[in-house]
Amino acid sequence: MSAFTAPTLNPPTRAGFSSRTFSIASFSPFSPGNRISKEDKYPSISLAAMSTHRWQQQRLNALVGSDHSEQILESIQESLTNCLTETDLHLTVPGLKSKSRGKVRDIYDAGDYLVLVTTDRLSAFDRNLASIPFKGQVLNETSLWWFYNTEHITPNAVVLSPDRNVTIARKCSVFPVEFVVRGYVTGSTDTSLWTVYNKGLRNYCGNVLPEGLVKSQKLPANILTPTTKSADHDVPVTPDQIVEQGLMTETDYAEASRKALSLFEYGQNIASEHGLILVDTKYEFGKDSDGKIVLIDEIHTPDSSRYWIASSYEERIRNGLEPENIDKEFLRLWFKENCNPYEDEVLPEAPKELVSELARRYIYLFETITNSKFELPVLTEPIHDRISKNVSAALSTLRSV
Repeated sequence: MSAFTAPTLNPPTRAGFSSRTFSIASFSPFSPGNRISKEDKYPSISLAAMSTHRWQQQRLNALVGSDHSEQILESIQESLTNCLTETDLHLTVPGLKSKSRGKVRDIYDAGDYLVLVTTDRLSAFDRNLASIPFKGQVLNETSLWWFYNTEHITPNAVVLSPDRNVTIARKCSVFPVEFVVRGYVTGSTDTSLWTVYNKGLRNYCGNVLPEGLVKSQKLPANILTPTTKSADHDVPVTPDQIVEQGLMTETDYAEASRKALSLFEYGQNIASEHGLILVDTKYEFGKDSDGKIVLIDEIHTPDSSRYWIASSYEERIRNGLEPENIDKEFLRLWFKENCNPYEDEVLPEAPKELVSELARRYIYLFETITNSKFELPVLTEPIHDRISKNVSAALSTLRSV
């Protein structure tokens, strides 16, 4: 079976990234001290000295009760009508050839590179539901932290980040497959594991599932449930179908699968050490110009992943309650309860209090995982002007290297 050959430019709804860096002035929210080296283990919590519940409650209290958190909550409220929902850098930055609009990211062709702007758009059910203050910055900075700390598992395509909402990446040939890894049986969308399991399906994407599972239960082992990318809706697929359809070679699929499962296990360990459960996520891979498989798009963000709070998980499951989550699941459920998000032409407006709460949870996740404070952007100039200026300077320097 021949290998999949993708266009040089990534598809409109996806993004690509390289671990190669340049000595130019670029934004980085992480000091070298925050990086996890291949040799070092992530700082762990001593449960003998402090219970997970107590530690987690302190983290929550720190977010809700500190001057820093009060400033964040105030800024969220002030920014509800000032989100970054659209960019037009091809009109303001010299040298950008074209724009592609993804669900969340605006992607620009910059010759050898892609400029990926993460907006505040919220996507679910294959549509845009709302705009969430600071969401783009959170997603971009969270991904950068994970990319930086997973290079011992797989290379990535990130070049640099010249702005809090922007990543510049090398172009890659992108595999038309999303590697969805799951550790629990849950979810609310049509392709979620709980939805298909609850309908009686026991063989999903090549995985044989045992009888008697209940919603939000931990699986006996992590599983991979890949999907193909389509314009309207991602379609579940088996590994054999991926090879038979020529989407990937058997060798490439095997390597990407190993990387995906290793990344997920690593992410689960980091989340656990911070009082969280990484429930499921998705990864995307491509090949760089040297034919090397690299990680692209985003990684372990609250958009691409589901996170639960570990301290309350078992008690809530025993009582038949949904786990406490810090991702977008609660807003997905609100839309599902108030409309048909797949078929209704016009969707209701997301309640402001839910939008604010989601913004707060996204920032909480970033601070918890990275062990750093979220830095609010300085609003001395329009965000689009700031991004245009920073991207222009970065591209000018890259072209001179």
